[in-house]
Amino acid sequence: MSRSKDGVKLDDILGSFSEQKHLKSGLKKVRAEQAWKEVMGPGVNHYTVSVSYRSECLHVILNSSVLREELSYGKQKIIGILNDHLGENTIKEIFLK
Repeated sequence: MSRSKDGVKLDDILGSFSEQKHLKSGLKKVRAEQAWKEVMGPGVNHYTVSVSYRSECLHVILNSSVLREELSYGKQKIIGILNDHLGENTIKEIFLK
């Protein structure tokens, strides 16, 4: 948490900047997609073809039908873990393809 000379937190400055420049949705997209990679780990990432975030939904394409089936049973738990990792309720639904 860096502070400028005036005692303002860098997080506050960046947050204000992102809202003024309408970057918040783009940052949310990048963070949600990155969260999948960080939370799910190398085992799942090996079978992940692509991850995209739009309209509060995470779309994940997997090249393993067995893994897709296994993950589908725990979608709500995965959503909770990802949102905890992000620090906000960014993801409302996950679509596994």
